[in-house]
Amino acid sequence: MNLSQPILLASNSPRRKELLAGLGLTFTVRVKEVHEDFPEHLYREEVAEFLASHKADAYQHELTNELLITADTIVCLEDRILNKPADYEEAFQMLRALSGTAHEVITGVCLLTKEKKTVFHDVTKVYFKELTDAEIDYYITHYKPFDKAGAYGIQEWIGMIGIKKIEGSYFNVVGLPVQKLYDHLAEFIL
Repeated sequence: MNLSQPILLASNSPRRKELLAGLGLTFTVRVKEVHEDFPEHLYREEVAEFLASHKADAYQHELTNELLITADTIVCLEDRILNKPADYEEAFQMLRALSGTAHEVITGVCLLTKEKKTVFHDVTKVYFKELTDAEIDYYITHYKPFDKAGAYGIQEWIGMIGIKKIEGSYFNVVGLPVQKLYDHLAEFIL
């Protein structure tokens, strides 16, 4: 893909940086603090898209000829959105709730230039085996997943031992639906 304009990634996530680089794209990271509040009436997919769009809006007046990419990943167990856990106890409760069930991971992505904006999302269904308290404790103690929605990273130990199967994009669960992003970038630059 030949993008003529500079790309900005508005994310501190090492996983998103790695995935975007894996597409062969050159980019610069620019991060600013943006509140992640959202209207309570929004449906789950709308929440992910709203947050990605909201993050992009914070950069709207700074863009000259750049293409900005923002993303937000949420974990949904039925109608509950599991955000990043505040501490060990909250992480433990989240993983206990996810244990033995299926949940959805939704990533909203926004592409923004001075002239154009596109927002989309991807959904992946994730199935956890029944986790023991010892497995949950080991994971939280050793991996400290406090920066991850739903208190886990699929690419880490808990994903290796605890996830039975997924339906949809693995990379979406990691934090960026790269296949959909690639297709949207191709359309965006036309």
